[in-house]
Amino acid sequence: MTLEVIKLLRTALVASVAWTAAAQAADCPRAGALGTSRILGVDPAATPRVGLKSFPQTLPLGDHEVVLTFDDGPWPATTSRVLAALAQECVRATFFLIGRNASAHPALVRRMAAEGHTIGHHSFAHPNLKYLKPAAAEAEIDKGIAADELALHGVATTTPGTPFFRFPYFESTPHLLDRLQSRGIAVFGADLWASDWEPKTPQAQLKLLTDRLKLAGKGIILLHDPKAQTAAMLPAFLRYLRDNHYRVVHLAPAPRGAGIARVP
Repeated sequence: MTLEVIKLLRTALVASVAWTAAAQAADCPRAGALGTSRILGVDPAATPRVGLKSFPQTLPLGDHEVVLTFDDGPWPATTSRVLAALAQECVRATFFLIGRNASAHPALVRRMAAEGHTIGHHSFAHPNLKYLKPAAAEAEIDKGIAADELALHGVATTTPGTPFFRFPYFESTPHLLDRLQSRGIAVFGADLWASDWEPKTPQAQLKLLTDRLKLAGKGIILLHDPKAQTAAMLPAFLRYLRDNHYRVVHLAPAPRGAGIARVP
């Protein structure tokens, strides 16, 4: 590593940390609520892939810091309950949307954004992209992005306003990972999850998730807002985070040039 690269890394790191520290979440009007502790800017050029369930690296979170992410929405009956629970605790999350659902429920997509949540992308119809031909897989990704953008902004574009993508089933290929990186789109895995695709009571799901969080101590958490058991469990989980001194970190795209420089 040359001296110039080291200096560049140091300068970019200082800029990133300064921006993250300055971008604090708005104060919560409800005393005693969990709240959102800070906003973390994610630069796809610096962190093209995150989440220890899939990749060697994750986000730079401190002890007892968590990021809440939800997949597969929007789904009116349950997503509305999830949004209400988050609003009650002044917590912001990232939603990775299925384009087909976003097309069916655009008002709910706009509500997510209006309430301060980040909108990521999760394909159009949730196929396993690993088993599609590369061109078909990328077309499925683009169709989902375009549907999400149309629901959110009224314009169907394959250039996402928020360049965050999560693979259905966490199944990717080296080719697709490289293509998304070349397009400046960060790929999100997760550090732990609630396994809420398996039927269980809200109480059993809460115990499973809190036990896993105790072991991990921090991380990107995966949940699914279309799941009724998740919507029912979420208020208790947010209270658990508050009572056990966890801090919620909200994700947003980093300003251009604010992220840590990636060494070629």
